[in-house]
Amino acid sequence: MNNMMDNVSYSMILTLMVPKETKSYLHVYFICFLALYLLILSINIRLVMVFIMEKALHEPMYMFLCHVCINGVYGASGFYPKILSDLILDSYVISFHMCALQAYVIYSSLLSEITILTVMAYDRYVAICKPLDYHSKLTKDTCVKLILFSWIVPNCFCITAALPICKYHIDKLYCDNWSIVKLSCVSSFVNGVFGYAITVTFFSFIVLIIVSYFKLISACKASLESRRKFWQTCLPHILSLINFTSAYFFDIMYSRYGSNDIPESLRNFLALELVIVPPVFNPLIYGLNIKAVRKRVFPSCVAASENVLKRVKT
Repeated sequence: MNNMMDNVSYSMILTLMVPKETKSYLHVYFICFLALYLLILSINIRLVMVFIMEKALHEPMYMFLCHVCINGVYGASGFYPKILSDLILDSYVISFHMCALQAYVIYSSLLSEITILTVMAYDRYVAICKPLDYHSKLTKDTCVKLILFSWIVPNCFCITAALPICKYHIDKLYCDNWSIVKLSCVSSFVNGVFGYAITVTFFSFIVLIIVSYFKLISACKASLESRRKFWQTCLPHILSLINFTSAYFFDIMYSRYGSNDIPESLRNFLALELVIVPPVFNPLIYGLNIKAVRKRVFPSCVAASENVLKRVKT
């Protein structure tokens, strides 16, 4: 009987939230989401190609940045194709197994990002605080293991147990783990505890990152060269962390404490901030702030700015 219920659950069609204003601005929304998706793909793929092709960038820090870009494409592909399909077809439905797959992709990407940001904080700590040990500690094999760790651990955490469902509506523009749990016929206490455990685990990663940067700031006070290296390479990481934590905070607020009393436009913003902002801004943050990357990804912009500076000086 339980197996039959599970089979029924997986064959069910679920409905997603339909924004009230979609009918009037359907084409506008479609063009905006398509433009964002193409922007994410173009910038991230461009960065990945630069990291692969440029031998000067075959360093641990750039290997981790390459992973961030690949993860951005992976996570965005879990959201944008579906929302674009919904908008063009004006059909906001999804099968249960596709809903579970979408939630898995989005959240494994999210957790993978915070894991790789932790790895990058360790990389910067060794580079600035223990520069003589940098190449012995962060060998090619070690970097590969750290990257595999940042993929495998989050994906293990994102595996969701099969639950029989009695409801068929997701009050969100896309599927997430908590929305699926709320559809269940059975008590979600265990899943809730597991969800909080995941949140605490990855929040501890954020604490580790913050502590490492405090140590970096303290270590950089004595040396002008260390301060220069810190602001040049660590500032993008700090901006990326702020970007990620704010997006994750909005998602938690929406998923756990969202209410129908909140205006729909605000609820949509809270829901979409997680899947829109980090994939767009992360490559821009790294591409524009790190000089070695900026020169190769935006050569025309760099050349133009240098010409302007020369004219100003003359």
